Amino acid sequence: MVATRSEPDNPTKSRQYRTIFLSDIHLGTRGCQAEYLLDFLKHNDAEIIYLVGDIIDGWRLKRSWYWPQSHNDVVQKLLRKARKGAKLVYVPGNHDEALRQYIGVHFGGVVVAQDMIHTTADGKRLLVMHGDAFDGVVRYARWLALLGDSAYTLALTVNTWFNFARRKLGLGYWSLSAYLKNKVKNAVKFVDSFERAVAQEARRRGVDGVVCGHIHKAEMRTIGDILYINDGDWVESCTALVEHHDGRLEIIAWAEQRNFSMLERRVDPSPPDHDTELAA
Repeated sequence: MVATRSEPDNPTKSRQYRTIFLSDIHLGTRGCQAEYLLDFLKHNDAEIIYLVGDIIDGWRLKRSWYWPQSHNDVVQKLLRKARKGAKLVYVPGNHDEALRQYIGVHFGGVVVAQDMIHTTADGKRLLVMHGDAFDGVVRYARWLALLGDSAYTLALTVNTWFNFARRKLGLGYWSLSAYLKNKVKNAVKFVDSFERAVAQEARRRGVDGVVCGHIHKAEMRTIGDILYINDGDWVESCTALVEHHDGRLEIIAWAEQRNFSMLERRVDPSPPDHDTELAA
């Protein structure tokens, strides 16, 4: 199955879903598109909201503190939805792994879970997890993961200034990090291996599919007999997975729908700072 991109007649109209899945928001970094996420949360609601890991970037916050009002607003907006009756399930990832010590705890209308089985309206059973456990680098070589985090940070910083120059020349936005992920042979191999490993875990658990994050690549496809879905991120693509009330699943590319400019959001006239972005 190929990931779909919703194109409603009026994207600003409030839409009510059965379930919303969000991951890789990376609050606490300058790369986080918090304003776009706030716009999404303003116009989209659900009975259940899954936060599928890397919502808060503890790795980055340990290195340098960055927490603007918009990031606080995202937290408050989510908690407000919980107070109004939405069920919030927080499945921590590797960047917010500190929350894993609170597995099973309920606070502020939010339940923290290692993973979760979600049953759709039409009866599909989906394993919901972040997915970092199936990333060999994160699991077995944390130092290498941290090195990769710095390398990705540098790529995004270079990308910012490269696109600043492109805009001066009247050219459109071009994502270096996305290009590297899609074109570099080893990166493509890694993504494919990750997707198949996650699908294999879903098969082992006896479910129909899996919803994950971690690799910042929105995707919906079948791998053998398993429905694999990655809900993307709120750094580069601004995507979310939604479940309609009839059980239909759909990936929404919000920035694309709203015609938000990733270029304008990215460009910062201040000198580049290697601690201003984040990695997967």
